[in-house]
Amino acid sequence: MDLLDKVKFDHNGLVPAIAQDAANGDVLMLAYMNRDSLQETLEKGVMVYYSRSRQKRWLKGETSGHVQKVKEVYLDCDGDTLLFAIDQTGAACHENYRTCFFRKRVGEAWEIFKEKLKD
Repeated sequence: MDLLDKVKFDHNGLVPAIAQDAANGDVLMLAYMNRDSLQETLEKGVMVYYSRSRQKRWLKGETSGHVQKVKEVYLDCDGDTLLFAIDQTGAACHENYRTCFFRKRVGEAWEIFKEKLKD
């Protein structure tokens, strides 16, 4: 049985996909995949997601050049979440931060604790 058959996609045909920096373990982003985008990711070795807002395939880095190359793939114990160890080129975040998780809750406020990449 291959990975595609082991993944439990939700009622919308999607599964969460976490992108983690292969070098240091930082969580870079969370997005979703459908069966087709997962299959394409596995075949090409680069991250291909399914955009819920645009309702279509999303090749990460297609327009920005911020490509994510797959190093390792993990499936959680329930089979309903994927974790990809990747090599990130440029920013993972569309706001040009290295990670989408650049805000940190400090007391009653949110502070930016990660550097933006140069434009």
